[in-house]
Amino acid sequence: MKKTLDTLQIGESGTIVKINGEGRVRRRLFDMGLTPGAEVYLRKKAPLGDPLEITLRGYELSLRKDEAVNVELEMAEGK
Repeated sequence: MKKTLDTLQIGESGTIVKINGEGRVRRRLFDMGLTPGAEVYLRKKAPLGDPLEITLRGYELSLRKDEAVNVELEMAEGK
């Protein structure tokens, strides 16, 4: 099942399959380590849902919802 990073619930994880967007936004996401094949785990959401805190490649990263919508994930089976 595919989802975007902004639609994950706390505790869910998935594998990045595609980064959408153009120019600066796309480049910024790649520079932060959000690349196809990377595992992502949603740790926390702020009270109003923005920003998100994810674990990626062994570190924590805060990401705004408008950036997270560009990250497509393949959900792990059974999650």
